[in-house]
Amino acid sequence: MGVSMKTDASNDPGFLKLIRQEKNARMKLKLLALQHFHEGKSRYQIADYLKVSRTSVNKWVSCYLANGLEGLKEKKHSGRPPTLTKEQLKQLSIYLKVRQSGSKRKLYGSEIQSYIADNFGVNYEISNIYRILERLS
Repeated sequence: MGVSMKTDASNDPGFLKLIRQEKNARMKLKLLALQHFHEGKSRYQIADYLKVSRTSVNKWVSCYLANGLEGLKEKKHSGRPPTLTKEQLKQLSIYLKVRQSGSKRKLYGSEIQSYIADNFGVNYEISNIYRILERLS
């Protein structure tokens, strides 16, 4: 990705080679859009050629013009932060081990749900309790 596209990329053999060598399909689509853009095609035409929305083409071109090729790279999506901290998860894990070793009776999701609500003030649905258990195991 060391090719500078601030010049006319449509005739740049390095840029064409970059498009051919790109393995990521999304990035290749963005590069093709830029190729058409540098050839003078309208953003509407580019969207029509590549079968993507004009909004996507606008975003790609704007990101490229503002930040070069770096602007086209995928950004990390952080997702929703966990409700329980690492310390709380560690405490829950210890609680589960103590309860399982000290009793022959199974520990139910509703009991774990109550423990979390009472000790951490977080109310989880039962389905999320089982997700937490999977993560801890």
